[in-house]
Amino acid sequence: MTDESATELNNLANDHERLRTQYAEIATLAGGLAHEIRNPLSTIGLNLDLLSEELGECDSQRDRRILNKLTVVKRQCQQLDRILDDFLQFARVGTLTLKPADLNQTVLEFIEFYAPQAAEQGIDISPHLAANLPPVKLDVNLWRQVVMNLSRNAQQAMPQGGVLELQTYQRDDQVVLEIIDNGKGMSSETQARMFDAFYSTKKGGSGLGLPTVRKIVEAHHGTISCESEVGRGTRFSIALPICN
Repeated sequence: MTDESATELNNLANDHERLRTQYAEIATLAGGLAHEIRNPLSTIGLNLDLLSEELGECDSQRDRRILNKLTVVKRQCQQLDRILDDFLQFARVGTLTLKPADLNQTVLEFIEFYAPQAAEQGIDISPHLAANLPPVKLDVNLWRQVVMNLSRNAQQAMPQGGVLELQTYQRDDQVVLEIIDNGKGMSSETQARMFDAFYSTKKGGSGLGLPTVRKIVEAHHGTISCESEVGRGTRFSIALPICN
């Protein structure tokens, strides 16, 4: 290696470390801000519950109108709390604990967990897992969130039920996971913006689910792509490098 190449690699390493430090600081600030918001939000929610209990014992038309308005405010507080959870998850995707893992095993464990919920929604889970897959490096806890977020998106796209396919296979020096639904699909405009933070087509959505998925995949040194057609469904494909 030439001195020039060594200097370039050293500069890249320094830039990476500086970005990592800056990211960690931002994540810490985001966590502190969310904590400061959540404390008064929790107090508001508690007092709304107490007011609702008191008004629940009253039968006047005026009290019922007030109770209905309190219920609306409570729902908005709960939505804010969910947004905070999504934001914290998005902000804290940083340093991972990557260990060699069997991707098929993580998929099977997810199916076992998710199957009852899928059945309630009329969704059939169809796994197609290739045998003898080589291991990949995963932060298993974060990886579960990737599969869960994508499966919940699929569930929302199939309100009348449908089929959710999970496929794995090897492609060159990568292992691929595909999550496929036969739901409503997405327009080209939605596909172009779906990984943008805070962009959502869902009522009450935070717009952080898919951006978080992409951050986690990229932190695993992987890639994620999507194919979708309105009325015909969606296919997310995630490619991860095989362990060296």
